[in-house]
Amino acid sequence: MTYSQLAIFAVACALILDLFIAETKLVKLRVFWTSYAIILVFQLPTNWWLTSRNIVTYSADAINGFRVAAAPIEDLLFGFALVLGVLSNWIRITASKKPRQRP
Repeated sequence: MTYSQLAIFAVACALILDLFIAETKLVKLRVFWTSYAIILVFQLPTNWWLTSRNIVTYSADAINGFRVAAAPIEDLLFGFALVLGVLSNWIRITASKKPRQRP
């Protein structure tokens, strides 16, 4: 499996977790997309710094070649999957720990 295929698989898993398993449906909320935009403000310069200085390198055979801020698009896909997965799990776990209210 290539890095590109793994990145797409990670996004699919995160979406399935969000929409069907945890049922948090974060991708349907404006607050999620606003939060993700803030994360990108920090992720893109960090990716650029690491890849433009060859601190992190990628095999040309493993990525599709499209880059954003000098980093492969796959990095953005993995970042998205990570953020969505963590937030979905956080909400699912904290919701299950809330005490039940009595009628």
